Amino acid sequence: MAVTIKELSAYCGLSVSTVSKALNGYPDVSEETKEQVHAAAQKLGYRANAIARSLKIGRTFNIGVLYRDQSGSGFTHSYFAPILDAFRDEAERRGYDITFITNSMGHSKMTFLEHCRYRNVDGVCIVCTAFDDPEVRELIESDLPVVTVDDAFPGRVCVQSENEAGVAALVRHAISLGHRRIAFVRGEETSVTRIRLDVARRTLAEAGLTLPDSYIVEGKYHHPAAAREATMRLLALDPRPTCIMMTDDYAALGGLEAAQAFGLHVPEDISIAGYDGVPLIQLCKPRLTTVWQDTTTIGQEAARQLVRLIEHPGDVKPGVIPVPCRLIRGDSMRQVAASDSE
Repeated sequence: MAVTIKELSAYCGLSVSTVSKALNGYPDVSEETKEQVHAAAQKLGYRANAIARSLKIGRTFNIGVLYRDQSGSGFTHSYFAPILDAFRDEAERRGYDITFITNSMGHSKMTFLEHCRYRNVDGVCIVCTAFDDPEVRELIESDLPVVTVDDAFPGRVCVQSENEAGVAALVRHAISLGHRRIAFVRGEETSVTRIRLDVARRTLAEAGLTLPDSYIVEGKYHHPAAAREATMRLLALDPRPTCIMMTDDYAALGGLEAAQAFGLHVPEDISIAGYDGVPLIQLCKPRLTTVWQDTTTIGQEAARQLVRLIEHPGDVKPGVIPVPCRLIRGDSMRQVAASDSE
């Protein structure tokens, strides 16, 4: 038989009101009392009635996640999957369930915002989607608490890896190795793509170097085949680049394959760099030079910010919350002589 809140209160020697406040995180209850009540609830197997709790405090403790992976990798995506895992774990730790938002329910169609309303979510996190989609913009501009990952919007909280620092570190590393002809396989048109290219140009300019338009070839994020085709185009140039930076680590696999097709060795004949720091790809030979992104912190911070927006909206200021990244110096880039890079 289920334990009632009255029985839990009697066990703790506290009033029903105090126990209720402790369970729901009210600030006028001490941390010591909260810990006592939560420990007792766990020991006795007390579970709050979700419907009653929702009616009482006006929240469903249900968070929406809008996730659209354009590469087709879904929940196996090397960058977004660990973000979603960390987001879920942190949200659950804070007492929230997760609902994935869609615009298709069986044979019925509804907008993303309509689905959020239908599921009565307290807030929504938007990850890896077409942010220029009118339905996505409608959700972003709604009155729901919203946190985005990677793409920033006025009046909203965005959790974003420090792309500027990451790209700058990678480009400076290439320059320090003597590279002067540095090319880029860029991803689809997104704010992250724009940030990375702008920083690359600026960092090269600081070293007195330029980035010719011919050295920027469009590929796709997380798409080795597209990166292979883009790299083939770069390798056919005269003069060809001595270093090629890819959209991400999976795309770098396509770059390595293109180099092999040209009869080139990495890094002896051409240097290649990735982005993301995927652990599995770090096992490949040559070990990839890349930028590690802290997906765990990104996911956790997105969940923390969304819960704060839901529970204490006045305490949260809109803007970008940066998450540090780190350069990994692998074996896929080498020192080149000045005569080889002119």
